[in-house]
Amino acid sequence: MSRVSRRGFMQTTAVAGLGFGVGAQSTSAHAVPAVEAGKIKLGMVTYMMGAEMTCEQLIAFCKQTGLTGVELRTTHKHGVEPTLSPEDRARVRGLFADGAVDIVGLGTTCEFHSKEEAKVLQNIEDGKKFAQLAKDVGAPSIKIRPNGLYDDEPHEKTIERIALAWRELADFAAGLGVETRMEVHGGKGSAEPANIRKMIDVAKHANTKVCWNSNTGEQDENGSIKANFELLKDYIGQVHITEIGVYQYPWQELFDLLAGIGFSGYCLAEIGVNPEPERFMKYYRTLFDLYTHQYTYPKPGMPVPKPKG
Repeated sequence: MSRVSRRGFMQTTAVAGLGFGVGAQSTSAHAVPAVEAGKIKLGMVTYMMGAEMTCEQLIAFCKQTGLTGVELRTTHKHGVEPTLSPEDRARVRGLFADGAVDIVGLGTTCEFHSKEEAKVLQNIEDGKKFAQLAKDVGAPSIKIRPNGLYDDEPHEKTIERIALAWRELADFAAGLGVETRMEVHGGKGSAEPANIRKMIDVAKHANTKVCWNSNTGEQDENGSIKANFELLKDYIGQVHITEIGVYQYPWQELFDLLAGIGFSGYCLAEIGVNPEPERFMKYYRTLFDLYTHQYTYPKPGMPVPKPKG
């Protein structure tokens, strides 16, 4: 089965008008209520639909479209970076203090596959800075990533290098009460769930969790992701989802498998561009509720339309 890259897929859907507008501000009069406590929750990743939104705009957008959490990815307009002063960290924490929208985590680009030791060490140190930032702004986790295996190096060696670096970062972050979540992501071979599981087994640390990434190519010959899901089900801290209205991944199976393990964390929409982001996200919210058996009407707190005439 051919593999479609996340970036390529989002670029394709952007052209087709299936994604989100970047930086669009909300204008809806009514916020969609949060999902019932204890159920699988829906949030968003700032890559790419929120890339040009400030923290204030992200919070407003989430409230008005029924999202209850956001992963803040590095380099985006919200500016939640390790360079923030103590005062600015406190300000960010305060913006999310009412609990209506959670900071699900900080999305770093820290990666540990490089053959150059200095690069690996720098990424570990950068990860530690993000872990401290996460603690300061009230985020429970940081997301890191592998980013490829090499053709000219035994895969087991690269996997070990990634795992040992992950262990060091995981140990440091655990001392701050911050989870490390390795994205099932990127590069040749490193997005394979079997290889992510090898990294976990080598790292041997309780603070090694994963971000399930909903990659095409995880399905078996019958279109099922169950075998790959079984490899990582005990380590899933969060989930990235893309176009849940498109037949390009077994979405219902994914949500059923998550329910089967009692997952009550966040599924985070990672979407491209759309000229009507708020309207689109409300459709997305409805689809998610249907998939996860949380759809009810009327929603508590929402006005019931009056009959016409």
